[in-house]
Amino acid sequence: MVTTSSSAPTAAAGTAGSDRAFLLLRTVFTIAPIAFGLDKFLEVLTDHWEAYLAGWVNDLVPGDAHDAMLVVGVIEIVAGIVVAVVPRFGGLLVAAWLAGIIVNLVSTGDYYDVALRDFGLLVAAVALSVLAFDRHRAGR
Repeated sequence: MVTTSSSAPTAAAGTAGSDRAFLLLRTVFTIAPIAFGLDKFLEVLTDHWEAYLAGWVNDLVPGDAHDAMLVVGVIEIVAGIVVAVVPRFGGLLVAAWLAGIIVNLVSTGDYYDVALRDFGLLVAAVALSVLAFDRHRAGR
């Protein structure tokens, strides 16, 4: 009796890993922006968010750096909600937001470590969008 076995995964098994990755990324990019956005108001994680704002950005926005950080907080909360509701677009929104944060941080001449971390997050946010577009196209 000859048996054949295929090492190729079935279609369902082939999507299991991408489904888990999608769920992880969607969860993180929903919770993290909302948490960081809320912290702009609560100041639990840090009490000096204004220090991360480049001088030239502060000069562009009305009000002072604290006011700017409150606006940033609202935008981050909205971005997290968009990821939860429409992840294929929310991931791109978060990626664009992170690109802006990276430019801001690098232009301060400081916080390069945070900018590099945010670059990794930007790539992960793009990966979320790629997975979400694939799921949408597949009707899931």
